[in-house]
Amino acid sequence: MDDRKLRILAAVVDEYVTTGEPVGSKAIASLPDIHVSAATIRNDMAVLEQLGLLEQPHTSAGRIPTFQGYKLYIEKCMNGVQLPAEERQRIDEIFEADPGMNEDTLILSATTALAEITKCAAVAVDAMPQFSVISKVEVIPTGKRLYVILLITSEGEIKNKACRLEFDLDHEQLAFFAQYLTEHLSGVALGQLSPEMFDQLVTAMGTYMATLTPLVQGLYELSRDMMRQELTVNGTRNLLTCQELDTQDIVEFMEHQDVIMPLLDETFSGIHVMFSEDTQHEKKQTFVIGNSSMIVGQYRKDGKAAGRLGLIGPMRLNYAKVIPYLEYFTDKISKLISEKEDDDT
Repeated sequence: MDDRKLRILAAVVDEYVTTGEPVGSKAIASLPDIHVSAATIRNDMAVLEQLGLLEQPHTSAGRIPTFQGYKLYIEKCMNGVQLPAEERQRIDEIFEADPGMNEDTLILSATTALAEITKCAAVAVDAMPQFSVISKVEVIPTGKRLYVILLITSEGEIKNKACRLEFDLDHEQLAFFAQYLTEHLSGVALGQLSPEMFDQLVTAMGTYMATLTPLVQGLYELSRDMMRQELTVNGTRNLLTCQELDTQDIVEFMEHQDVIMPLLDETFSGIHVMFSEDTQHEKKQTFVIGNSSMIVGQYRKDGKAAGRLGLIGPMRLNYAKVIPYLEYFTDKISKLISEKEDDDT
């Protein structure tokens, strides 16, 4: 792939994003930064088509980018694209309007603003705490046959759950249970906790099994609550204005938004772009909307992954315009939640 073919690919993408119409060689030849003949451009476009980067939707029509073409364009032709200073100031003012926002309202505000600015759907999900380690488990009597289970992780997250038993526990039973949990769960990552592991815990309690099983069940439910991720979606109505997207697909997505969770959980750094056609090719069933793309970035807290922020739109999208917005939003969120963490401590 030489520089000229890359410039022609970029020109086709830019022209198609602007017009929505297949792009011909004459249109490319008329551009000021293309200095070769229409015949040379036709030959190069034919090569790009053979490489799977362009396609011809109709005989005698011009060409449009494939998802592989968009991928190469994003990877090779968008280096150094920055968000204009006035747009950065505009985003700063959104967050400065309410400096007391907590992390949840910060993410909600970010997805709302990002959807409004880009005219895409904006999504966010917090990081799955599967590597967070259990640091302490306590069982506290709070009333007649009522006990509260307290679960604390290495990340400082605390959750509790009330359990009502059929009879009161004596001091010996409570002491056994506390010691048992310390020996078997302290230092274990949340992601390692499974129904099978809790079954083994119950079985190994021997004579205490019948008495303490409800507390073990409550502890399992607590661990599942801690592993549950919060998905935020804003601006799905923007997708309804995209002629390239099927309305029924959008409605199905609006009803089953959590289908995108596996894609948001994929491991990557920086900005990652996925296409519905790409996931279909790899036999993934997580993209509901055909002919669409999803751009995802990572926000961090004190250098550690804290969640994902993304955009969903049509495949024919002005990536050079929207990706810098996503980059700035993820950087801004990372800075704000890290500063808030420092203030709280």
